Amino acid sequence: MNRIYLDNAATTPVRREVFEAMVPYLTDKFGNPSSIHSYGREARAALDRAREQVATAIGATPEEIIFTAGGSEADNLAIKGTALSMRGRKSHVITSAVEHHAVLHPVEALEKLGFSTTVLPVDSEGMVDPDDVRRAITPETFLISIMYANNEVGTIQPIEEISQIAREAGVLFHTDAVQAVGHIPVDVGSLGVDMLSLSGHKFYGPKGVGALYVRRGVRPTPLLEGGAQERKRRAGTENMAGIVGMGAAIELAVGELEEMLACEEMLRDKLIRGLIQRIPDVKLNGHPTRRLPNNVNISFLYVEGESLLLNLDMQGIAASSGSACTSGSLAPSHVLIAMGIPHEVAHGSVRMTLGRYTQEADIDKVLNVMPGIVDKLREMSPVYVKTECGIKDICAQAHACDVAQPCGE
Repeated sequence: MNRIYLDNAATTPVRREVFEAMVPYLTDKFGNPSSIHSYGREARAALDRAREQVATAIGATPEEIIFTAGGSEADNLAIKGTALSMRGRKSHVITSAVEHHAVLHPVEALEKLGFSTTVLPVDSEGMVDPDDVRRAITPETFLISIMYANNEVGTIQPIEEISQIAREAGVLFHTDAVQAVGHIPVDVGSLGVDMLSLSGHKFYGPKGVGALYVRRGVRPTPLLEGGAQERKRRAGTENMAGIVGMGAAIELAVGELEEMLACEEMLRDKLIRGLIQRIPDVKLNGHPTRRLPNNVNISFLYVEGESLLLNLDMQGIAASSGSACTSGSLAPSHVLIAMGIPHEVAHGSVRMTLGRYTQEADIDKVLNVMPGIVDKLREMSPVYVKTECGIKDICAQAHACDVAQPCGE
């Protein structure tokens, strides 16, 4: 069976070119970049090159890039590191209800240390209102952290407007851009952000490596102490193969961005249109147009999302119900709940995220098999009722009639 991978927001495969760039730093070029001999200098040159690749891709300077073990560490360094640097001076942090847990959990941890926090609501499309940000700022506010693009529903936030509000108030602004980098244009200068997180395995690089952009003059307190690596901002011998791979991957992704964006948008829109046209009682989650080019998140009413995913998997189609970091949880998505979607609808949501290897034939197969899967699961559902007049709904109350009798509509 030909397998179809539609979970690229969770992780992407390592590109062949990226793998080949990494191999020497797992074998022959094994030097420690802190060593002064030829092996070390060889590694240092590769480290500097990768830092330049990452910086160029997002419009930064190499000195503003801190390599980390991934997006989660980058988020933690931005939030906890900034809080530690401000302790005793200011004590208030602002974020949103739809952030990745790599942001929400560090913010919750700050509360235990005596900091105060404001978690902003979003509208039904997952969008933060910049006016809410403005109203939430107090004289104690030192940091605002709002993600660039949502990992579950793909909504792209008004980052430029929010960063302008933060700048006018003298407040630092961090954005989790893990889902955005390599998929849409990202320029830290245009965005006006002070810190930005990214992760290599979201744009066909290796897992276990990421970076935090920190604008010159901003100094979060290091979370890892020990050696003098990363200009004393993140101790530990660098993951050379991972860093080299991420540098190669981000350079390739940005170089192909315009072409990939157009292709992914075309396939995304075809998938959305096809599902809505072929299956009744479905709902697109997230902003209809201001969304990532590869993200499709749809709620299938009266269907359990996990059952739908298992049936898709049996057809060779890999998708997800939301964030990969919470896939073991039975609770509905905190993102969908924050958007005002009822629990029973949120439980029937599926996220399909396209990638550079997605073909139009893959979309056609999903559109061919999904209606049958949904119909089968709805027929098995105890809350999905078919009346004599042929109208299906969650209960008779929706049609103001008795399910035991023809409803007359």
